[in-house]
Amino acid sequence: MDTAAKLAVLIDADNAQPTTIEALLAEVAKYGTAHVKRAYGDWTGTSLRSWKDLLLSQSIQPIQQFAYTTGKNATDSALIIDAMDLLYSERFDGFCIVSSDSDFTRLASRLRESGLTVYGFGERKTPKPFVAACDKFVYTENLNYASTRSPEDITPTKTTPVAAHPKSDPALVALLRNAVEAASDDDGWAHLANVGNIILKQRPDFDPRSYGYGKLSDLVTATALFVTERRNPGGGKPGVIYVRDKHHSSATTPKSRSAPATDSPLPLTTAD
Repeated sequence: MDTAAKLAVLIDADNAQPTTIEALLAEVAKYGTAHVKRAYGDWTGTSLRSWKDLLLSQSIQPIQQFAYTTGKNATDSALIIDAMDLLYSERFDGFCIVSSDSDFTRLASRLRESGLTVYGFGERKTPKPFVAACDKFVYTENLNYASTRSPEDITPTKTTPVAAHPKSDPALVALLRNAVEAASDDDGWAHLANVGNIILKQRPDFDPRSYGYGKLSDLVTATALFVTERRNPGGGKPGVIYVRDKHHSSATTPKSRSAPATDSPLPLTTAD
C-alpha cells in the first residue's frame, strides 16, 4: 500500500525559473508523491516559451490564464482558486507552492489551518511572511547544490551565502545549541532528527545546503561544538545519530531515553 503523502504541486510560472523545475520535483519527491502538477501563466505569449518542453517531459499541466489588464496578475488568483478547490476535495495531504511572491502568504496560512502541510519553493528574495507561512521553505538556489561537493569547493555568491566556518555564524550557533538543548534528555543527548524538526518549526527556510553542507549531521560536525554519535537500536533497524553540546558534562557514558541502554555506538561518517 502506498503510504506516501499525496501532494499537489502548483507553480506560478510567471514567478519561477524553468531551469530549476527538474531538481525541484526531485526535492518534492522527498516529501511525498505529486498527484497534481500544474503551472499557471499566459501560455499564449512568448515570455513562457522556455517552459514548454519541460511541461511535456515532467508531465506538468499548463493552466491558461489570460492577462486581462496591464499591471494586474490574474495568474495568482487562478492558482489560489484551484488550490481551494483541491483543498475541499479532501484528497491531498499537502501542497507545494512554487513562487517567490508574497501574495501566496494567506493561501499558505489557510491551507495549514486546514491541517495540511505546505512546502514553499522560491528564490532568496522571497518575502519573509510567505516563508514563515509555510511548514518548510526551500530556496531554489539550493536545489543546484551538489551534495558530493565539499564546502571548500563552493564559492560564496550573493544568492548562496556560505560562511567561512559554521562556528563563525553566531545566529547559526545559537539556533543549533537551542535546538539541541530543547530536544535533549537528562544526559544532554538529543536525537538529531528531533533537533532538525525543532529547527524547522522555528526557521522554515533552514537548509544545511545554505551553509555549504549536504546534511544536518555534516553541518553539526563542522561546527566542532558538538559531540556526535551513531547508535544501533538493534532489531535490524538503521542506525540513528545523537548529538550533545560539548558544554554539557561528558563524565559518563551517554544513554538516551529514546534508545535502549544496550545501544552500541558506531562510527559517524560525513555521509550521514
